[in-house]
Amino acid sequence: MSFSPYASNGGTVLGVSGEDFAIIASDTRLSEGYSIHTRESPKSYKLTPQTVLGCAGFHGDVLTLVKQIEARLTFYKQTHNKNMGTASVAQMLATMLYGKRFFPYYTYNILGGIDDEGKGCIFSFDPVGSYEREVFRAGGTASSLLQPLLDNQIGFKNQEGAEHVPLTKEQTIGLVKDVFISAAERDIYTGDAVELQIITKEGIEVRRFPLRRD
Repeated sequence: MSFSPYASNGGTVLGVSGEDFAIIASDTRLSEGYSIHTRESPKSYKLTPQTVLGCAGFHGDVLTLVKQIEARLTFYKQTHNKNMGTASVAQMLATMLYGKRFFPYYTYNILGGIDDEGKGCIFSFDPVGSYEREVFRAGGTASSLLQPLLDNQIGFKNQEGAEHVPLTKEQTIGLVKDVFISAAERDIYTGDAVELQIITKEGIEVRRFPLRRD
């Protein structure tokens, strides 16, 4: 068996934005193959008081990438005496990923926060830095289970004559909880608990709900 510099440690991340809030959710299971390394490893990382990164994939690359981002954000804050905005963090992350395009970070990145106008925003990335702003996006091992549900419930896809009413913050939290419960039933790499980082202009609130542990 040949050496691989990458491993998959599973896990799922999800970003949803509303009028004045954004939610980054992730499960807390860290596994490899059929082994669970820990049940207490959320994949959401607070970068600034209004920006959170959801990052799953190869845990070694996740830790390295988050460390590099935090170093740049610290340098920015000490130079400009203010925190970097969410859209600027997204642009910076894109250039960091593109800079590693010949040996990419094996990470699924979803960035969430509040933009300069006070609205919720979500940015999704590919492994080499192409990114776009979205309303909702799932990434990680259960992304193919979560995304169709989100398309239907938030994007109102395949619903003829449905009234496109944006979900409230509490409705969105309930939906995020439900889609993770569904994913944990089918994906062995997703489970134990789901941690939500709920970002508003007041700050970040963390909520946690249990998932199945087998």
